[in-house]
Amino acid sequence: MDLSILNTAENPIPTHAYAAFLAVILGGIQLSRPKGTSSHKYLGYTWVLLMLWVSISSFWIQTIKILGPFSPIHFLSIFTIWSVFEAIRSARNGNIIRHKRMMKLLYILALIVTGLFTLLPGRTMNAVLFGL
Repeated sequence: MDLSILNTAENPIPTHAYAAFLAVILGGIQLSRPKGTSSHKYLGYTWVLLMLWVSISSFWIQTIKILGPFSPIHFLSIFTIWSVFEAIRSARNGNIIRHKRMMKLLYILALIVTGLFTLLPGRTMNAVLFGL
């Protein structure tokens, strides 16, 4: 692993990647801990801020251009932003089942599955992890 490749990448790739990595860790902790506690709420808002940064910062990462400067991943970013706010709204409205489902799907789809795509050849994280 060569973090110097990540640290010297064009902005906002470094902060985007570090925020995503931290969101993976905090999200895993969040999913494994008791729900409804004050720490769940505070950790949840921290995770939400990380997810919003990852999603918003993605619009300035344009290494794959399919539709003008954008790629299908940017549609996922829009969906992620919407989903984060919907999940919070669900919890505030007492629809905890919907909140749980949305947060789990966000974790799996927006972080894990999307994160795997960053390992494709030619991507920054591929170079960081595999030195290629």
